[in-house]
Order: sequence, then structure tokens, then C-alpha cells
Amino acid sequence: MKQEMMASGQQAKHSVLAKLDTQIVSQFSFVLYLYFIVDFFLRFSSRIPGYGAIRPTLLAVASISLLLFLQRDKLKGRFEDPIFKAIFVLFGYIVISLPLVEWPGSVIRENIDPFIKAVVFLFFTALIIDTEKRLKWFIAVFVFCQVFRVLEPLYLNITQGYWGSATHLGGGDFANRLAGAPADVINPNELGFVIATATPFVHYLLWPLGWKSKFLYLAVMPAMLYALILTMSRGGFIALLVVAFLVFKESRHKMGLIVMASVIVVGALSVMTPIQKDRYLSLVDSDTKGAASVEGRWRGMLGELKLGLTRPVVGHGLGTTQEAKFHKRGSTQASHNLYAELIIELGLIGLVIYLRFLYQIARKLSVVRSHFAALKIGEQSYYSRLNKSFIAVFWMYAVYSINYWGLSQYYWYLLGGLVIAFGRIVTRGFSEPENTSVQKEHVNNRRLDSASRRSGYSLAKKLR
Repeated sequence: MKQEMMASGQQAKHSVLAKLDTQIVSQFSFVLYLYFIVDFFLRFSSRIPGYGAIRPTLLAVASISLLLFLQRDKLKGRFEDPIFKAIFVLFGYIVISLPLVEWPGSVIRENIDPFIKAVVFLFFTALIIDTEKRLKWFIAVFVFCQVFRVLEPLYLNITQGYWGSATHLGGGDFANRLAGAPADVINPNELGFVIATATPFVHYLLWPLGWKSKFLYLAVMPAMLYALILTMSRGGFIALLVVAFLVFKESRHKMGLIVMASVIVVGALSVMTPIQKDRYLSLVDSDTKGAASVEGRWRGMLGELKLGLTRPVVGHGLGTTQEAKFHKRGSTQASHNLYAELIIELGLIGLVIYLRFLYQIARKLSVVRSHFAALKIGEQSYYSRLNKSFIAVFWMYAVYSINYWGLSQYYWYLLGGLVIAFGRIVTRGFSEPENTSVQKEHVNNRRLDSASRRSGYSLAKKLR
């Protein structure tokens, strides 16, 4: 009897949460957030004279925050998501540990602001993207912005000889490297990161569709790969290899992919300069000119880990990596390793808390995927392809973070917000199969049998 009452209470709780999930925020909030995303990535303030004077980013963040506060009744229940709970634990830890870190004043004066600007991507994305149509629009706009950031400097390079950056080769010699466009703020390694981020979305969301989408794919993908060559970004190259491995692992046409990869390698080698070949070969060949910089990067990472272990419990404080490196190592260079950055700034406790946040993202994607398989949802459906894109991006980020900082950068938080929104939308679809297009699209308008319904309810419970 007691167990029945507990089960009834749990079902009632989930029923209330499901009802709250059907409430969506205003269309104006969504449009304003899309505008914020486009403005953030394409940097209108650097393109339109006088635009930056109105502080558009601050104005947009304040406006969206106010709109969400005014619609707070529609948001009840959404913070029950495990990813939200993990980020709240991180917030609480940063606040509680503040008096114990080495430089609390620097955290308050200078470093809280960029952290908040990064974390808002999680909250805005998770709370505003609350319908299938909005999710598809957001993904389309986000991917468009990333592809545009790649094609713009490539176009300028081809038509005007633009590069944007250079790398030292030793002996006073330098080699040009493609960076972001003049209006952008990304260096060659960050441009490589953008390419690696866009690639799984372009591959999974375009290639399986009709001939028009395939034509667009064949126009965009080679251009992005050529841009990656021009960046000479070894980290971007490794990130792309991670994506390629995951695509290969998931594909049923492995032989075709092997042939395609062989063609790409031959084509890439044919257009590379000797300097570009040397830089990429330095990843595996210690006799190349670029091998010294690879070794220096590894020494730098090891030094950062040792620095973090000088205050291993709570760290030096949020955003204080450069300050710690200056005072203890005489260097002001930013961290090139997220995991070392976490130890330096938040200590080993903070590292575990942040990794739990990443684990919750991976877990939700895994749960969705397993239930897609249980419900026999086609691999060519939009949601299956989007889930594969998220998984590829997650593991690419996890590997690339060895070579890139990220505690106060947007990318992990934006992915976390997208996964929350994605999980909530598919949960709603499986919990209400009779009136949602999720099931109609994936099972060709057939009713789910009783086992599939139980599996859908199980998915809803796990995701919440």
C-alpha cells in the first residue's frame, strides 16, 4: 500500500512537470534570443559604425533576462533537469569557496563578469528553446553563423590575400595562418575549433537529405576543410579527426567513407605548402621543424597542472589562471587546457563538480539515444541525426579541451542548454505520443505498442 502511494505520488509529480513543460515562452523572447546569437557570433558592433555605442550585448542580455523573469510561471519545473542541478552545484561551490581561494578580490572585480556572460547561454537556450520548431530554427541559425565565420575569411583570402595571423618558424621567419575575418575576434586555432564544431551538424543534417542538400554539403564541406588547412591549427585538425572517427563508427558505409577519406587526404596534400605539411606532420614526427612547438605545448600543459597542484583543494579563484601564472611562473599566457584551468582556478573539488556537469550532458544524450533504439526510431529522422551531431560535438569538445580553455567560454554552456532543450522536447514527444509530431515523424504515423509507451515513460523519468 505504501509503495503504491509512493508510486502514485511520483506519477503525479511527473504529470505536473509534463503539464508545466507544455507552457512556452513568448515568441518575442525567442526572436530576441536569435538576434542575440547572430549578433554575438557575427559581431555587428565591428561591422556597423556606432552600433557598439548602445552596448547591444548588455542590452540584449538584460532584456532577455527581464522577459524570462516576467514569464517565470512558465518556467516552473524546468530547473529540475540534472544538467541544471549540476550547474547550480558549481555556482554554490564558487560562492562558498570564494573566501578560501588565493585571490578572491580578482574574482569579484574582474572574473565573475565573463563567467556570467558565458553561463547565460545555458540558461537562455534551455529556457527559451521549448518547441520543435524553435529548436530547428535555432540549430539552423547557429550552424549558419559558424559556417559564415569560416567562409568569410576564406573568401577574403582567395580574393584579397587576407590571412589575419602568422606563426613564428624560428630564425626570424614567419608563416601566414588564416584567422577569423577582420570583424571577428578568433585566432587560427579558434577558427579551427569553429570548423570542427560546424562539421558534424553539416554532415548529419545535410548529407542524408535530398539532392539539393547534398549539393550544398558538397559546396560547403570542401571549403571548410580547405580553410582548416590554411589555419595550420593542429588542435583543430585533431578535433576534426575525433568527429571523423565518430562519423565512421556510426556509419553503415565504412568502405565508402574510407575511399572518401583517401580522396580527401590526397587532395589536401596536393594543395598544402611545405610549411603547412611540416606543421601537421609535427604531430607525429619529431624531426619536423614544428615539433619544437608541439613539445613546448606539452611542457606548458604539464606546468599548468603542477601550478594547479600548488593549491589543490579550492584553487586560486575563478578566472585567475593568468594571474597565478604571472606570480608563480612569470608568464601571463592564457591556459591551453580546460582541465588544468579548472584545477588552477577551482581546485580538485571544482574539477570534479565541473566534470559532473559534463557527465550529465553525456548521460542525457546517451539515454535519448538508447530509447531511440528501443522505440525503433529511424536513423535518418531529424532527431536521431541531431542527437548524433550533439554526441560528436560533445566528444570533440572533450578532446579539444585538452588544448583549449573553457570555464568562462560559451561553448560548453551553449551545448548544455541545447541538450536540456532537446531532451525536454523529445521527452514531451514520447510522453504524449498521440499529439506530437516527434512520434509521427519517426514511426510513420503508427501507434506505439504498449512496450514502446512504457519505454517512452521511462525516458521521461530518466531525463528529468
